Amino acid sequence: MASRLLPLRRLSRLLLLKPPSSNFRTSSSLLLEASRSLHLSDTSHGPLHWIASRSFCSSPPLNLNEGPAAIDYSSVLQEDEFHKLADSTIHDLQEKFEEYGDSVQVDGFDIDYGNEVLTLKLGDLGTYVLNKQTPNRQIWLSSPVSGPFRFDWDRDAEAWIYRRTKVKLLTLLESEMEQLCGEAISLS
Repeated sequence: MASRLLPLRRLSRLLLLKPPSSNFRTSSSLLLEASRSLHLSDTSHGPLHWIASRSFCSSPPLNLNEGPAAIDYSSVLQEDEFHKLADSTIHDLQEKFEEYGDSVQVDGFDIDYGNEVLTLKLGDLGTYVLNKQTPNRQIWLSSPVSGPFRFDWDRDAEAWIYRRTKVKLLTLLESEMEQLCGEAISLS
C-alpha cells in the first residue's frame, strides 16, 4: 500500500502541473496519460483505480475575462443609511425584548448586546443571535426555531425582509417568541 502512495503523489503533481490546454479533456484521460508517463502498471485495483474513477473537473475552464455578474446598485442602501436603519432596528428590539423578559417566566432569559451583536437567550428554549452584515447591507438572524436568515431592507415595505419567503423580520420574531414563550409580543 505504501509503495503505491509515492507514484500517486507523482501522478497528482503531474496533473496539477500540467499546462492548461485549449481543448477540454476528462480527468480519466489525463490520469491514463499520466500513468503511462510514470510507467504505472497496476491500474485495475487499489488507490489508482479509485482516483481514476473520480472526476477532478466537471466543466470546461471558466473564461475569466467575462467579469462578474451585473449588480443592481439602485436597491442597495448606502452604508450610512444602512447603519442608521440597522442600529435603530437592533436597539428597538433590545428594548422590547427587555420589557418582554419582565413579563414572561422563562428560566435563563437573558439579553446581551455587544460588538453590534444582539443575543437573546431563552434558556433551554434556545438562543437568538441578530447582527449587522455591513458589506451585504443585511441583518442576519440565527433562530433556534427556524434557522438562519438574511434580511434585506425593503424600501416599499419599510421593513427588513427575507427575500426567499418574503417574511418580515419583526413578524417572524413575534410569531416565534409567542410560540416559544407562550405570550404574545409586539415588536412593530
